[in-house]
Amino acid sequence: MDSDRTAEQLSFADVGLPGVGLPGPANRDRAGRSRGHGSHRRPPTAAEAAEMSASVHGGIDQSLATTPFVVVDLETTGGSPERDAITEIGAVRICGGEVVGEFATLVDPGRPIPTEIVTLTGITEAMVVAAPTIGEVLPAFLEFARGSVLVAHNSRFDLGFLTASANRLGLDWHFPATLCTVALARRVLTREEAPAVRLSALAALFDATTTPTHRALDDARATVDVLHGLLERIGNRGVGTFAELLDFLPRATPAQRAKRHLADRVPRAPGVYLFRGCGDEVLYVGTAVDLRRRVRSYFAGDSRPRIAEMVALSSRVDHVVCAHDLEAGVRELRLLAAHNPAYNRRSTQPRRGWWVSLTEERFPRFTVGRSARPEPGPLGEPTSIGPIPQRATAQAVADALTRATGLRSCTTRLGARRDYHWCPPHSVSPTTRPVSPTAGPVRGPSSSTAVPATRAGPGDCAAASPIPESVTDYLPRVRAALDVVAGRSDAALHELAATVAAAAEAEHFETAARHRDSLAAVVAALARCHRLRALCDLEQFVVARPGPAGGWRFAVVRHGRLAGAGTADAHTPPMPVVEAVIAAAETVIPSAGPLHGAAPEEAALVYRWITAADARIVDASGGLALPRFSACGWEGWAVRARAARSRETTDGRSREPAGHR
Repeated sequence: MDSDRTAEQLSFADVGLPGVGLPGPANRDRAGRSRGHGSHRRPPTAAEAAEMSASVHGGIDQSLATTPFVVVDLETTGGSPERDAITEIGAVRICGGEVVGEFATLVDPGRPIPTEIVTLTGITEAMVVAAPTIGEVLPAFLEFARGSVLVAHNSRFDLGFLTASANRLGLDWHFPATLCTVALARRVLTREEAPAVRLSALAALFDATTTPTHRALDDARATVDVLHGLLERIGNRGVGTFAELLDFLPRATPAQRAKRHLADRVPRAPGVYLFRGCGDEVLYVGTAVDLRRRVRSYFAGDSRPRIAEMVALSSRVDHVVCAHDLEAGVRELRLLAAHNPAYNRRSTQPRRGWWVSLTEERFPRFTVGRSARPEPGPLGEPTSIGPIPQRATAQAVADALTRATGLRSCTTRLGARRDYHWCPPHSVSPTTRPVSPTAGPVRGPSSSTAVPATRAGPGDCAAASPIPESVTDYLPRVRAALDVVAGRSDAALHELAATVAAAAEAEHFETAARHRDSLAAVVAALARCHRLRALCDLEQFVVARPGPAGGWRFAVVRHGRLAGAGTADAHTPPMPVVEAVIAAAETVIPSAGPLHGAAPEEAALVYRWITAADARIVDASGGLALPRFSACGWEGWAVRARAARSRETTDGRSREPAGHR
């Protein structure tokens, strides 16, 4: 392709993606020029990116002929973004009816590919074993597609997988403008012309130059021809801009169209919007990169019955302009918590959850409750883990840690004057064992501590002992529990892993699976708690990230809460802006507890934003450091455990093939 047509080029070598080129005839652009294996196109410059971003986000009314589109297609291991994984991504970037660039790569899904999917797509496990993971591929794809309108055939499927993957990886998703060729085809074509809107049927109808093959790049190329054919059909219907296309696409009711004036005073800026009812009550809260475009879309016809009902009840739309996406996300969470809108389904109770805590007794044990214990505890240590969304999961975490550390599981109330704990085992002899015997080397100060214990049988207290235990005898168990909660030792995790291995070796596979799932839940809860505690312990943390159109975005974080936000464009010196944002930032007084009063969901959102790959530390009161033996080091094990559980859940169950269109 000519050098003057390189508005969006990508070098996969620069981002460390080996072997994602398409050699030979399969890697030819529309003009027939071979791009060869490993020969790819450079990323856009800052000026090009700014221009492209403005074309979509700031200039939504510009001509369709100058709007950049990225047509994307995926192949996956199944139909669920939560349970399944991507095996291939293919995308074509177009503008003005011409191909600007292509993106294609296999992806290692990290799990087996079902036989029916192999039959459908031809993608085998041998083909993806050396392919990059989605964590390596997705940032490169987001760079390739930056500043465009994403298009897919059945976009709910493809974009559902992409957004789910971005959320899991903590990547920003800046594609508010999307287009589904299935919806467009149903709006444009009569049932006589297109009894079915499958990609293969539409490709035949529009004489596509590429036949869909259930391979990502071929299907993306075919979708490009279908998109061009559909846009040609609406050229004489007064649809000349992307905004007009959005208005044309859904079948808005007269009642919805009558309320479009509610968006007239909403600016084209990032922020939060609030739909209010006749009684001034807040019905719905959301965020947007372009507030006006997003609010207008509600009056163009929304297929969700709840949203259509909400729009019918709305009498006013308020808005809050924000400096950037993090401020908008945080304000949304706070407004959801304050108003509990009837038509929002998530995050309306951001502090709701379950905590696993050590009781304040002479012989402590793990309990599950709605709130965390005040910290530091009586021994000056963290004593709580959480929050955990489901009570059953929290109880599984408490039970697993009780087994691993040897704390008592009995619920007997032991008074302040009780000098001993004694739950005799049913039929075992006394032994002395380490708190955490492991299959490999055990690290951490608690790993060398031995306590009198027995292997508790069914119905036994986890601290069962043939003789009474004094407070001094019981203390090593407490120390082992405090060590794992604080991240000073992962010996308890090794203990749980050894239990899984022992059950599997004895061919007690169902028992091994239960222990595996319990350990995965423990790792997830501890890792999240260690991250958020490290963030909330910091008095101040100032971070800068590049803006989507150049310049910088700034965030001042105090004890896990966003205290200030600001931006500086490419022509403004950044440090005076930083100083002004810090000076105007909210004063945060920490309270007792593991997160010092911060809402867990807000702290998690802030943590993801400030630890992104492009984040730069401007100022900090201390280091954002995890404990030496944090459970974060076990997250790879937990990911494999969840993948194994997912395979067990889906084995033997009939599923719709992932690549259907």
